[in-house]
Amino acid sequence: EPADIEEQKTEEHPSSASNKFIKPDGTLENNTHCTYKNIAFCLVSMESQGSVVTHLLSQVKIGMDLTKVVLPTFILERRSLLEMYADYFAHPDMFIRIAELNSERERMVQVVKWYLCSYHAGRKSGVAKKPYNPILGEIFQCYWDIDNGGDGSQNLVTTGPVPWCNKQQLTFVAEQVSHHPPISAFYAEHYNKRISFTAHVWTKSKFLGLSICVHNVGQGVVNVIDHNEQYTVTFPNGYGRSILHVPWIELGGTVEISCAQTGYRANIEFLTKPFYGGKKHRILGEVFAPHEKRPFVCLSGEWNGTIEAKWPDGKTELFATVESLSTIKKIVRPIEQQADYESRRLWREVTAGLRLNNVVHATNAKCEIEQKQRFEAQQRKDRGISWETKVKMYFPLQTCNFKLYLVVEKKHNVPHILASKKNNMNNGPVLTIMLCMCYKGWAGVSSVRIFVLWN
Repeated sequence: EPADIEEQKTEEHPSSASNKFIKPDGTLENNTHCTYKNIAFCLVSMESQGSVVTHLLSQVKIGMDLTKVVLPTFILERRSLLEMYADYFAHPDMFIRIAELNSERERMVQVVKWYLCSYHAGRKSGVAKKPYNPILGEIFQCYWDIDNGGDGSQNLVTTGPVPWCNKQQLTFVAEQVSHHPPISAFYAEHYNKRISFTAHVWTKSKFLGLSICVHNVGQGVVNVIDHNEQYTVTFPNGYGRSILHVPWIELGGTVEISCAQTGYRANIEFLTKPFYGGKKHRILGEVFAPHEKRPFVCLSGEWNGTIEAKWPDGKTELFATVESLSTIKKIVRPIEQQADYESRRLWREVTAGLRLNNVVHATNAKCEIEQKQRFEAQQRKDRGISWETKVKMYFPLQTCNFKLYLVVEKKHNVPHILASKKNNMNNGPVLTIMLCMCYKGWAGVSSVRIFVLWN
């Protein structure tokens, strides 16, 4: 995993570092061991590429949208953005714990705890790098082993998001469902615990001078089936600071977590570091009971450090020690068994080039992928074919060219196991009104949702 790899510098010249690994067809020796295991590799620092970065900065203006700006290959993180989203579940035990608790208040607090502990796993590296921009139709699948009791092989969920997994594992699938604008959708579920998470994120990048801001526009929903509860969460912005030297990541902005069924809600503020003084990675949070104006617990600390909770009676206790939490590694099937559009297989040549410090090879491989995507998009346009998602069971929508439209979607159409037993308004279709978007269902803007009953 990228977060577990220690990067080592080398004096070998980047262009010659991997010549002996280049095969006659121009590809690199990049099997699973070489590409994704914990091996030593070269780190191309920002300082060593200062002229490239300076030239890039001269081409952009403050506030400019970076979506269409081609960034240099050496700043890439060696994994797709879709794989990065899987890091939200690096503590799968904390996620499924939500469904095991008995009271509404306990479940709300656990949702907040899991959420606040979900960011550090993919951001352990001291150097900020950019994940690959997923191409349209790209997919990433993985799972986590949690409960090893019983014979899981006899309980395969062949219709689930990861068909080769069993009911005791947390499974995850992500797909890039739109290219312009760039929207990713991802879904996770634990079959036995009857809990799922579905989300859509539209990433909007802006240049801020000496830093880059990524607005994560969208939302996710934790669905606790047996209690008929849906917890809606939003996402903080990401910032790449000090881009001329050694970039580092911080999160900023206000996040809301709410459950319409119970009335519980939370406001969490990710604080950016002041220019002079102050600490990095600070958070402040308040959790409210239904119809209450005062929080029943206040949170403070660092999202990658220690978080404390203060209760109304004045009692203060440790809420989470994020930095000491052990992560459970996700399991991804070998590249040789993956389809061509799965993330690790798709980007394998880019990843191998970056690992071996062959930036030229990585850049050429990246350009080849992007050119193929443009060619396929032009073919669809010429033939009048609309794009359809690959994982239709979980992301069953099509692209749309309208900028003002109505969409009727079935709210619980997505999870194959997660249909509630009760027939009420929360199980009906959803009438969604969205403005100024060109992708159905996965809008990164506020929408009006009207719940209606099925006949």
